[in-house]
Amino acid sequence: MTKPIKVVPAARCRRSRRLRPEQEAALFLSRWIKSPQFIGALAPSSRALGRAMAREVDASGNGAVVELGGGTGSITRALLEHGVAPGRLVVVERDRMLAALLRTRFPGVKVVRGDAAELVALLRPLAIGAVATVVSSLPLLSLPKSARRRIVEQSFAVLGAQGTFVQYTYGVASPVVAAPELGLMGEVGQRIWRNFPPAVVWRFRRLAAPARRVA
Repeated sequence: MTKPIKVVPAARCRRSRRLRPEQEAALFLSRWIKSPQFIGALAPSSRALGRAMAREVDASGNGAVVELGGGTGSITRALLEHGVAPGRLVVVERDRMLAALLRTRFPGVKVVRGDAAELVALLRPLAIGAVATVVSSLPLLSLPKSARRRIVEQSFAVLGAQGTFVQYTYGVASPVVAAPELGLMGEVGQRIWRNFPPAVVWRFRRLAAPARRVA
């Protein structure tokens, strides 16, 4: 049974908007120590990487933009600076403290605490309609294959026919394992050398309808 959505109250983390860079890095590191398989990096994404991810999104388009793994908000901030309206943006974060931080930093953005592997169920109560882009900061390559596949399936289950799944990785190979039945095409968007470690932004689109729907 899918757990209900937990929306974190802003009062729990009232002062977190004013975190200094070193405090933000310390918070991120502490959450990495707790769950390294889900955080995936020792530090938040750089501004250069955030801007590269945001450029893959049509800021003036229709449909929601869903961010997976909001962390401390590096990519969220870049999306908003790129021109994505706060009302279009939904951020999914499974870590309690990071979800609280995101909600206080970005009060106009919907922050949902939950597992991206259950994305369809998480978004259903929000009644947001079509999703134009899913932007993922999740460490897909460090997750079990079953979890990785589930996240990709769930993402394309909510995306429209022309929707795009954007994912960055620190490796050289595609972060999405080939699955012919999903009918996906992946291509490199940009390589970001000014990030620690250097990252590669990928975008994936659906060439054909998947063989089966994800419930």
